[in-house]
Amino acid sequence: MDKSFSLAQIGVARRYRDMLAFEAKAAKLIESVHPEQRRSATNLIHYLALRRTDLRDVQDALHDIGLSSLASSESHAMRQVQVLMQWLDINFSKETLSEFDAAAGTQLLRHRANTLFGKKKENSTIPHLMVTFESGLANDYKSVKALLKAGMNIARINCAHDAPDKWLKMIENVRRATHTTGHRCKIYLDLAGPKIRTTLLGKGRHKDQLKVKEQDVFFLAEANATFDKKEKVVGCTLPGVVKDLQKGARVLFDDGLFEAVVEAPGANIATLRMTRISAAKPRLKPEKGINFPDTELSVSSLTDFDKSVLPFALQHADLLGFSFVRSPADVAELQSLLRKNKRPDLPIVLKIETYEAVQNLPALLLQGMAQPVFGVMIARGDLAVEIGFERLSEIQEEILWLCEAAHVPVIWATQVLDTLNKRGIATRSEVTDAALAAQAECVMLNKGKYLLTVLATLRDILQRSGGHHAKKRYLFRPLNIAKRFLNGL
Repeated sequence: MDKSFSLAQIGVARRYRDMLAFEAKAAKLIESVHPEQRRSATNLIHYLALRRTDLRDVQDALHDIGLSSLASSESHAMRQVQVLMQWLDINFSKETLSEFDAAAGTQLLRHRANTLFGKKKENSTIPHLMVTFESGLANDYKSVKALLKAGMNIARINCAHDAPDKWLKMIENVRRATHTTGHRCKIYLDLAGPKIRTTLLGKGRHKDQLKVKEQDVFFLAEANATFDKKEKVVGCTLPGVVKDLQKGARVLFDDGLFEAVVEAPGANIATLRMTRISAAKPRLKPEKGINFPDTELSVSSLTDFDKSVLPFALQHADLLGFSFVRSPADVAELQSLLRKNKRPDLPIVLKIETYEAVQNLPALLLQGMAQPVFGVMIARGDLAVEIGFERLSEIQEEILWLCEAAHVPVIWATQVLDTLNKRGIATRSEVTDAALAAQAECVMLNKGKYLLTVLATLRDILQRSGGHHAKKRYLFRPLNIAKRFLNGL
């Protein structure tokens, strides 16, 4: 016990010194954010300082002597450390005791979630629910109204599909339904971002498909590249990508079903070798996604098309999704455009869907703090392809932790109850996945035939899971299984 107490004292005191030191180093950065975000910026720096070293020995020591560990300190890192110091009899100036405790952190995050996603009609602790609109909802008021009554809080319109005339009809249906039902609903417009898709250019095409085998050599080309028509050539819809590729870099096609590596880079055409095919049929098709997980692309995340959509978004959107954001400069560019258009208050949602965005997450959060409120979406589709499916569970948790430390509301997105949505019955694994979504402030559903069923099922799952957890902290509500057994003794 004495050994554990000493280890806890030394470990906690060291982390406290680290937190103060990094707060001082980041003083100018903290001062640069929006005044309403400074407490959050400071807490984020404290949490990053806390997590920069291995805490497992300290955690074990704290558990051994019966003290609360640092495991749920995301929203109030300094206060948690200081309270531990009091219990461990470590001297520090009591005047510096942070007033920003767990309750204050939770309240701030909840306030921002309600500001961003809207206040729910019922006093529910479950996350807000976002529904992706399909084209047919532009002319289907009845279905939009049913979605609202089933619990939809945010209507998501993906600007990569359809056109402004259809988007406007969808929005008009939502506005009409909110007026009729009294249920609030925000409009979320997703900027399309750089569209990186395949085209088929060379030989080997059959019925608009390119047959490939593992270890095949083929080429990735810009639209203006010249090549031998007898070669297997895959085109890329986004100009300027090929020149950024380096030898050995991976290139993934069709949600990662095909993996290749760069054998010889080039300005307009690069030589690739197919290293893995996981598709049932070994055929590359046009209009399939391409991912470059090992490459820092020099193309802008904010495309000319995105800029052309902005006037519509400024007039009609309550939230603006920023797709394929990679660096703080990307965020600053969009924030600058919003200021120039006199809408600096339009909240941005940063979609984390690339390896580069994960690496830059603390800097992205701090740049987001130029606004009084913003959000983050864990866009798990492209993210899983970029970082590897086996790392997704780890990375999505890390994103949740850092966002809680920054008091930034999170949207849990992609394939939530997807099988239920498409086929009318859920798999066991996706029910477990949906329960994990209770840690986020909002859950996004994709298009599907069974959206009303999915909304009802998801609300039930989130209600049950949310009764046991607040973020990743266990609440210890009564367990009926315990009461039943003990009452029978």
